[in-house]
Amino acid sequence: MSAEFRYCPQCATPLALIVADEDGGPKQRLRCQACDFTHWNNPTPVLAAVVQCADQGGRLLLARNAAWSGRMFALITGFMEAGETPEGGIAREVLEETALVAESVKLIGVYDFQRMNQVIMAYHVVARGEIRLSPELAEYKLFEPGDARCWPAGTGYALADWLRGQGLVPQFIEWPARP
Repeated sequence: MSAEFRYCPQCATPLALIVADEDGGPKQRLRCQACDFTHWNNPTPVLAAVVQCADQGGRLLLARNAAWSGRMFALITGFMEAGETPEGGIAREVLEETALVAESVKLIGVYDFQRMNQVIMAYHVVARGEIRLSPELAEYKLFEPGDARCWPAGTGYALADWLRGQGLVPQFIEWPARP
């Protein structure tokens, strides 16, 4: 059962896993037996940026989220706001989280991240300015593109694809096994 939805948001009846016929055939979903509400549980779109700092010799900025334990550095990410394009959304996220202004925004690719029920739209962002982190980020590091290490999940695959597009062979870090 979904952690977010236990009760119907329309009538407060407990939701149940119920099989019903849909366009693609029978599908089990959380549904309300009282008012026929269906919790679709669709993936959330997330934006991600491989940020290349034009004022820092083209080095890549990877940051550590303040909420993360350990010292994992990753791409700048965030959620799209209603009424904005994905390109505008990632430019806004880069500005909000790093104070850098995007000069160019180009799609790298779209990536599945099922563990978080997300679809990631990743962009290469060339940006300028003085780096000032928002409270959401604890610290950052600048990497020469050839020195950046990828991680075998979500945005790590986007970084690997961008590196390949630059003629570089991505190197992956060891990832701890999940229990």
